[in-house]
Amino acid sequence: MAHPVFTVDSQENIQKKAQIHLLPCRIHHDGEVKPVETYWSPNESEDQIKTAYIRGRKLHGKVVKLPEGYYGSVVEKSTPKKPDQSREEMVEDLEIIEDPEDQLEVGVMQGKGTFDEFVVWNHETLADSTEDPYLRGMEEWISFAGQIHSYPSGKASDN
Repeated sequence: MAHPVFTVDSQENIQKKAQIHLLPCRIHHDGEVKPVETYWSPNESEDQIKTAYIRGRKLHGKVVKLPEGYYGSVVEKSTPKKPDQSREEMVEDLEIIEDPEDQLEVGVMQGKGTFDEFVVWNHETLADSTEDPYLRGMEEWISFAGQIHSYPSGKASDN
């Protein structure tokens, strides 16, 4: 069975700014929490370091800004569905018999908001890119994307 393919449905919600916090813990809740200040109230020091406590554990936060020209999206997955148009309708002259299990599932990701920075939290110390997989992954991906979307500098040598 093929993996589902997702499309992002851009609506007016995608323009809403979101605050993103990557926490070094798992919270078994996915609904709203009101008032959030009861459980989460980070403080920021003069040197731009954030601190917060969650269940008595001290966390240190580092604000990471996305590079110019990049933004993040917050999306919510909907249930995958089969495509409406079958291949028999698209091709008139050929008879194509398909196994229903081979058809591609298409899901829609609903846009909930965007962000241009996020906070990476760590126990006891600030997160750095040598140990934190989110920071390292973002730095490597931005570098890789820059390489594949750039043009070589200088002239190519004739061989």
